Amino acid sequence: MTNLAHTDSTHEPSLRSWIDSANDPETDFPIQNLPFGVFRVAGTDQRPRIGVAIGECVLDLHRCATEGLLGSVEPEPCCALSATTLNDFLALGRPAWRATRAAVSDLLSASGSRRSDVQALGESILLKRADAELLLPARIGDYTDFYASIHHATNVGSMFRPQNPLLPNYKHLPVGYHGRASSIVISGTPVRRPYGQTMAEGQPGPVYGPCRLLDYELEMGFFVGPANQRGRPVGMATASDHIFGLAIVNDWSARDIQKWEYQPLGPFCAKNFATTISPWVVTLEALEPYRNAGPRRGDDDPPLLEYLQPVQEMGYDITVEAYLSSKRMRDEGMQPLRLSRGTLADMYWTIAQMLVHHTSTGCNLAPGDLLATGTISGKAQTTRGCLLELTWRGEKPLTLPDGTKRSFLDDGDEVIMRAWCHREGAARIGFGECRGIVLPAE
Repeated sequence: MTNLAHTDSTHEPSLRSWIDSANDPETDFPIQNLPFGVFRVAGTDQRPRIGVAIGECVLDLHRCATEGLLGSVEPEPCCALSATTLNDFLALGRPAWRATRAAVSDLLSASGSRRSDVQALGESILLKRADAELLLPARIGDYTDFYASIHHATNVGSMFRPQNPLLPNYKHLPVGYHGRASSIVISGTPVRRPYGQTMAEGQPGPVYGPCRLLDYELEMGFFVGPANQRGRPVGMATASDHIFGLAIVNDWSARDIQKWEYQPLGPFCAKNFATTISPWVVTLEALEPYRNAGPRRGDDDPPLLEYLQPVQEMGYDITVEAYLSSKRMRDEGMQPLRLSRGTLADMYWTIAQMLVHHTSTGCNLAPGDLLATGTISGKAQTTRGCLLELTWRGEKPLTLPDGTKRSFLDDGDEVIMRAWCHREGAARIGFGECRGIVLPAE
């Protein structure tokens, strides 16, 4: 059943936009979505601007604010929307986000009161997405990646610890590590194969050279809104007030480097060379119809400590997919091969629990910080969200449409990730794409 407890007129599935492409049933960006991002006109050095995706277009929110088109939105949010990143807007919190969403929905609705005002401004306020260069949506000061899929953790653990795949802490707390914010890149940015130190089986010592076992990880990430004060943990009751929205994340991973370095402190150089994110942030407001109670704990699972006990529904029905396209496939006009399809609903921990545990020591998160879920995998082989699982550590290679095989990524391979939500009684909304081509090591 669709969760309608926190929906409003902006979610109404019958709502239509005067922008025809937003009414396509297959679009990721109907008027019910309205995700936020940052863009400039492609091929220019224009100052970056905050925008909203609608169909095949981008609405310039800076221009909307300066033209007085945002109705009852207060001056502070209007000022924040004139910045070059979303950080100031994220800091304002849910009342400002909701008011802005309602105003933008009215601007773009076929029955909205300001339709003619937007149309009169033409391309100066409404740009085709194909003509926009999309940038990182926020100034990401810190990045944390979790390990929230019990299926992924069990699969990986069973490869290396068959008798004890899950470590003792896994069902008690959301496990994570601090990633590298400076190497987060926007979709479409090529990723260079990293060098690193590896240790081959049976060899007397490690060597330094190009990664041989390059992998992707299909994840979702979420952006932090208002900060919490250092020394003041966030509770489950208010966790959603500190989460602005979600985007697709590809946590590129050098498996051979990771295997050698991860003990005793976990991932380091194997994860610090690149993380790719999709450009559009789908807000929690847009995701309201797709909320659920979150993952059900097993009958034999240990009880949660009180600070992690759910007090509201904070699971989300988000379908995620990963595709692979080799250079030869692209040259010969072949379609990308879908590798997996999973769902965020399979995760063992919710995004609220991740944020709450992160702050449980009093750690202070800041607007624009990015937290990612870790690889999204389910029980079935077709839902495994990385090549390490799909090929079972390389022992069962995949065959691509061009006849070549893959255990891990080759130079020239392009990884494409997509995500969307669809439930009965609600419009389909999507996240766009998260893409990256592997370049050879230099």
